[in-house]
Amino acid sequence: MSNVFPKLHNAMWPGLVGKGGEGDEPAIEFDKMLELTANSEVDGQKFDGIDFFLFDPHINIDISEDDLKAMADRVTAKGLKVGSLVAPIWPGTVGDSAMGDAEARKKFVLAVEKACRIAKILNDHGARDYGVIRIDSATGPEDWSKDPSGGTKKIAETFREAGKVAEANGEKLAAEGEICWAGMHSWKAMIDTLEATDMPNTVGFQADLAHTYLYLLGYNAPEAALLKEGYSEEELDAAYTTMTNALRPWTFDFHVAQNDGSVHGSGSHDKTGRHCPADDPNGKLDITKASGYWLTEGSTPTKRFQHICWDGCMFPNEMLLKQDTWNTILGAMIKVRDAHGWS
Repeated sequence: MSNVFPKLHNAMWPGLVGKGGEGDEPAIEFDKMLELTANSEVDGQKFDGIDFFLFDPHINIDISEDDLKAMADRVTAKGLKVGSLVAPIWPGTVGDSAMGDAEARKKFVLAVEKACRIAKILNDHGARDYGVIRIDSATGPEDWSKDPSGGTKKIAETFREAGKVAEANGEKLAAEGEICWAGMHSWKAMIDTLEATDMPNTVGFQADLAHTYLYLLGYNAPEAALLKEGYSEEELDAAYTTMTNALRPWTFDFHVAQNDGSVHGSGSHDKTGRHCPADDPNGKLDITKASGYWLTEGSTPTKRFQHICWDGCMFPNEMLLKQDTWNTILGAMIKVRDAHGWS
């Protein structure tokens, strides 16, 4: 019998990230992403839920309570739950740089506060029972590198203020471990930021298989590399063990993904990890095995996550709009749960 935990979620943001700008493919509407998720099925198993991106044109951060409840009803009508929420903490949205001046950092905290409002409405409405609010530093590593200790201190101060807001609302914040964000562009920098924030029960880490693979290779932080080109399977195991042992205790949220070892830059996402299809022949990761480093300690499930989510950012629309794409992804997710979940 298949395990029933952690619950399997699909992210809505692949319909938005890298879409809708000048020269980009058009955004894919929320209801279409919802439909593709709900229609996915493998051996009688389906997705359990979705994770929200609190960003236009999917969900305006200031959406009315009635409109949000109506959207939640469309989700639950398809047998799905809402999990984690991505807060719009970047410059040009509600938020601003976590490493910026006092006004910028105040805007960052405001974005978290607004995300907490949405979380509470969803929780009270019965559409959401678990999940976190996802953040990052909303700043590139180039600015941080001019004053690493000062930059980390500022980011940690901002995260701490945002954490107080989250804590007051019964929420947790998970900082995305992605190489394009200052103070979290390497596994060592990420630990430094979390330790400086010093709110281990409220402000933690969001691990993504694609992004954390690049941590091992030292993109944007060669001094923190744990692998060299041409590495062996044994070296990969040792490197993954080192990284996950350090970050797992901080990890609040987990994304299943695939990576081909390349990077992709778009706007503020400088040298970001390139997500690949679950069955990409160039994928560098054994998805099931790699997930186990995060989801288990030894062979025992950590049970730290009520749900896990697939992240397929920057897939072309032609791929995103094929039902087979999501069936393949769901199949990979089920294998992860069967191997590392619990009933």
